[in-house]
Amino acid sequence: MKLSGRIKAIKPSITLALAAKTLELRAQGLDVINFTAGEPDFDTSDRIKEAAVEALKRGMTKYTDVRGIVSLREAIVEKYQRDYGLRYDRDEVLVSCGGKHALYNLFQAILDEGDEVIIPAPYWVSYPDMILLSGGLPRIVQTKRENGYRITPEELRAALNPRTRAFVLNSPNNPTGAAYDRDDLSALSRVLERHECLIISDDVYEKIIYDDFRFHSIVALNPRLRERTIIINSLSKTYAMTGWRIGFATGPAPVIAAAAKIQSQSTSNPNSIAQVAAVEALLGNQDEVGVMVREFQRRRNTIVKRLNAMEGVQCTMPEGAFYAFPSVRSLLGKKGRGKRLGSACDLAEFFLEEAQVVVVPGEDFGAAENIRLTYATSLEEIEKGCDRIEAAIRKLV
Repeated sequence: MKLSGRIKAIKPSITLALAAKTLELRAQGLDVINFTAGEPDFDTSDRIKEAAVEALKRGMTKYTDVRGIVSLREAIVEKYQRDYGLRYDRDEVLVSCGGKHALYNLFQAILDEGDEVIIPAPYWVSYPDMILLSGGLPRIVQTKRENGYRITPEELRAALNPRTRAFVLNSPNNPTGAAYDRDDLSALSRVLERHECLIISDDVYEKIIYDDFRFHSIVALNPRLRERTIIINSLSKTYAMTGWRIGFATGPAPVIAAAAKIQSQSTSNPNSIAQVAAVEALLGNQDEVGVMVREFQRRRNTIVKRLNAMEGVQCTMPEGAFYAFPSVRSLLGKKGRGKRLGSACDLAEFFLEEAQVVVVPGEDFGAAENIRLTYATSLEEIEKGCDRIEAAIRKLV
């Protein structure tokens, strides 16, 4: 059967494929440690669940405004005023079926054939493929480990050109956990001031930050960029609501209206009940977010220490998100189970076969010498998984 050319140009999500593989192996009775899933292992707060139950009882089961219910869009407006002093109107907010959907709508709305989008690598796996599906061209800028996997102003300046339509800023970053502080963002904003491209600020991990790091919004630091910046966010990570599928885009009204038009012809409105729950998530007591983040920090400290103690593994300390992204360069080229491990993909396959541990190879993140491990799992699983990986590494020759 003939399929479209665009489908041949993109890859399936490696993280979702590996998560499915883990479930399949566990169904076979294997004791598999899963370091793949990009979702908190915490349950959604009872206050949020109860809001959903009340919405059901009130009959909140019909179509809503494509853009999202007014109360939710107003709650998002209130959030940005409260957190960063940013003033938005509810018509500058679009609620979508998760952060990924919000990004997809946006790329469809802003890109024409041949438009370039600058993406610092390592990057979230879906950026390039969503851009390709929209007719755009991903322009990958490889960051350096010695710079904390953060794009420098010089690297950004060199990448910007007349074909640049947008720049993607993801902080804290998936997969590295790197985050941009006030000085970093101010320096990048000065470069962006001199170019007319759009800025896409992917802030889905804004609340999952550690130690004394403080998250800053590039728009709050440089208001001159407001009319060119679209903020993408989600309730999935901050409120352990991955399955509820609520994300949103906030930015200039013409861009938001264009993205809403795309959404109107694809999914229509997000889930009505989840939208009501999202209002409670944003406006209710936020204490459980801090509890979750403190536990993630304990896990981060453990997994990074364990990884750095392994021969041939080097792992930077993440400032945010819930992923460790160690370099395994020194392990590549070695042999395991009689096979030369020439890539991170080979190494991930070796860990699965030898240790029953599932990690995500770095190739699809734009980092061929790294692997990604989530620490959104229990300390017990982290310790057990690290024991197995360490034992497997000792068998390499």
